[in-house]
Amino acid sequence: MQIILQEDVEKLGTRGQVVEVAEGYARNFLLPRKLALEASAGNMKRLEKMRAAFAKKEAVEKGDAQKLADLLASVTLEFARKAGENDQLFGSVTSGDISDALETKGYNVEKRKIQLMDPIKVVGEYEVPVKLHREVGGTVKVIVKKDE
Repeated sequence: MQIILQEDVEKLGTRGQVVEVAEGYARNFLLPRKLALEASAGNMKRLEKMRAAFAKKEAVEKGDAQKLADLLASVTLEFARKAGENDQLFGSVTSGDISDALETKGYNVEKRKIQLMDPIKVVGEYEVPVKLHREVGGTVKVIVKKDE
């Protein structure tokens, strides 16, 4: 089934792109969430107008993401966690923890945009990558200390 993407879908395509997907994926996931439109004749004609609107939206989002990336470069998050011998944490610091800490400082970053491969399980300083936009990324400095 051919569809027109209305939003960027990871591992599928970008806004305004016409892609071929399984009917069940389109009907049960993409269409109900308004991530895509069916590629009918009428929608194909509207595609050029939609692409112009998508280009404007893309430019605004990229600019906002770049500003946020510049602000995040100066942010340092500190976490105090209980740790045992060899500075091994009892638990971990996850992307959800980092997202919550950023939100308390006034930065709205979804946890799925924080590119933490594995949860942090050792005391130390870390540079955590954040993907704010398809073309814009930043880093946040995270310090994990031993809780006294």
